[in-house]
Amino acid sequence: MLRFLLPLLLLTGPATAASPIAEVLCEQTDRMETRLSTRMGAQRQAMGLRGPEQVMELWTGANGDWTLVVTYASGTSCIVAMGQDWQGLTREPA
Repeated sequence: MLRFLLPLLLLTGPATAASPIAEVLCEQTDRMETRLSTRMGAQRQAMGLRGPEQVMELWTGANGDWTLVVTYASGTSCIVAMGQDWQGLTREPA
């Protein structure tokens, strides 16, 4: 019976999971910030340079949701990753 099921399984292809962002979402930076803060209740928690033209920003919500945004010097920002259960870490003094 396995001989008959194996070819059928190979033809169906891999299963894909539903993603909260099926594709990268880009908007003008001011609209992205408004969407994140008012619609999603998120606040910018961290940011860092990725190069001379890009800034990476981490936005988190009170419920633990997080969003990683890249902001370009051109005035466009794009959501590149999202997730749940964000855990902020504190550094011990050296």
